[in-house]
Amino acid sequence: MHVRLLKRTILILKINRYLKEITNMSDFLPAAQTSDLKDGEKMLAEVDDRLVILFQVGADYFCIDDVCTHDGGTLSDGEHAGFEITCPRHGAKFDIRCGKAMCMPATQDTASHEVKVDGDTILVKISQ
Repeated sequence: MHVRLLKRTILILKINRYLKEITNMSDFLPAAQTSDLKDGEKMLAEVDDRLVILFQVGADYFCIDDVCTHDGGTLSDGEHAGFEITCPRHGAKFDIRCGKAMCMPATQDTASHEVKVDGDTILVKISQ
């Protein structure tokens, strides 16, 4: 009796772990291929009807909204160096790792999104 209950419990735990992995994976959507970006580059992408900017710095990928929080302008045309992007309109700077507004005139952060790579596909989980 105890052996059968133990086997059933183990099976349920395995199923729950599998379902959790599938659910977490489904939150990530394909945004680009790794071949689309090179170290130090950025690109505009649409993920789940949202315009975002993907960045590659070294072996790491980052993603933020394509929105300057100062005036709603796009950031994707701005200069990108290291972990910063500069808004082309008024010079506000944002940290591409977390979306933090680094200087005036922007005082609010822009949204950042979790990124992971699966094979050659760059996946993005849009933050809410």
